Amino acid sequence: MIIKTKNYRLEKKIYVKLALINILKQQGWIALVAALAICCGYFWIPSIWWIIGALLGLALYVLFWWLQFFGVTQLDQGKMLFEKFTYEISSQQILMKINPREGMPLKWDQIQKASMGKDYFLLFVNKAQLIYLPFKIFNTENERKFLASILRTKGFIKQ
Repeated sequence: MIIKTKNYRLEKKIYVKLALINILKQQGWIALVAALAICCGYFWIPSIWWIIGALLGLALYVLFWWLQFFGVTQLDQGKMLFEKFTYEISSQQILMKINPREGMPLKWDQIQKASMGKDYFLLFVNKAQLIYLPFKIFNTENERKFLASILRTKGFIKQ
């Protein structure tokens, strides 16, 4: 079975939000460990500035990643992420089509991880590239179920 979706364009705000959430889930512990290490300086020289410095470091860490993902939305190299695509999904590959003659195949082994939200599927190619498939682009409920079964079979989601 091949799933053919409706045309969809990933909005830049959604991209930045999802990419930032993903990176904080993956690497947020690094910032927390660094902040706790800075806060331990309080035991060496008691001062509120250690805590302020740790909080400032956390804010700068989040700002750094936000700027990275926001920058992708502004560059020509990232422009392709925000094109209007029609997806043809099978158990072998995902075909991202700009028009009926032009498209790009993406094999399932190129997907690093996937998740299923309340009303979307999210496929991560790498830290900066993701495929966001909201349920509204699928034509039937069976197509959504089929994609969920493919993701379960490939080991990306559990249920």
